[in-house]
This record gives sequence, C-alpha cells and structure tokens, in this order.
Amino acid sequence: MKTILITIAIVSSIYTYDAVTEVKIVESKPDVEIVEVVKDSVIKMSNLTEAIIQVESVGNDSAYNKSEDAVGCLQIRPIMVREVNRLLKKRKNPKRYTLLNRWDRQKSIEMFLVFTKNISKPEAKARCWNGGPKGMTKSATIKYWNKVKTILTKGE
Repeated sequence: MKTILITIAIVSSIYTYDAVTEVKIVESKPDVEIVEVVKDSVIKMSNLTEAIIQVESVGNDSAYNKSEDAVGCLQIRPIMVREVNRLLKKRKNPKRYTLLNRWDRQKSIEMFLVFTKNISKPEAKARCWNGGPKGMTKSATIKYWNKVKTILTKGE
C-alpha cells in the first residue's frame, strides 16, 4: 500500500492554515482510489513563522552571520530586502524596507509574509525562504524543511 499526503489551504479572517491529511490507499481502480485516513494535522501559519525563526536564529533577534550578512531572527540577507521591496513595488504598495529593518522582529516577520504571500503550502514557504524563489526545486532545502517540520510537530 502507498501512503499519500493531501494538503488543503484554509483561510480565515485572522490566520491561514494548511490542513494536512495523510491517507493510505486501500484499493485502487482506474478512476477511483479508496483511502483510509492515517493522520490529520493543521499548521497555523504563525506557528510556521515561529518554527522558521527557531531554525534560523533560535529566536535571537540579534543573530548575525557575518559570512552571509544575514541578520536578525529570520537571518535576512540584503538580497532578500531587495526582493521584498521589488515585490512590494510590483504590487503597487508604497511600503519599503531597509537593511536596518532586519534587526526588528516585527519588520522581519512582515518581510517574510511579503515574500511568501503567494506561496500556499507550508513546505514551499519554508523551502523558498531558505533557497529563494526556486527553493522547492533545490534538494538542499529538504533538510531545512525537515528541521522546520520537526519543530512544528513538537507542538502537536
């Protein structure tokens, strides 16, 4: 028997959730697959952001990686600030961020939310945050996602 994962995005007025259901295929026919639910879980996006903060900086707003010039709780590099500002301009949003904003937790989270706004799945959000817009295609980001997922599942 093969196990598959089904992900459904649920958007409320306050938070976005991903409902993840793991199912086992019990019987497979040409047009129908009969499945049995193995595990249901829901990931609240604020929990995802906090898990990524833990992986990036262990929650340290003053974290600094000199070799990458990565700063703050989300270890934001200058290229990410430029990308976030490019996305804001494209969306005709007048807000802009500076390199100094990387040291501010709230502004760092805002930048994360701008960058991941059009990415629906938690895994894709995490892997693209780690590996850039093509993060889902990079095998190196799988290990990163596994770290994030471990932190998320500790809270279940």
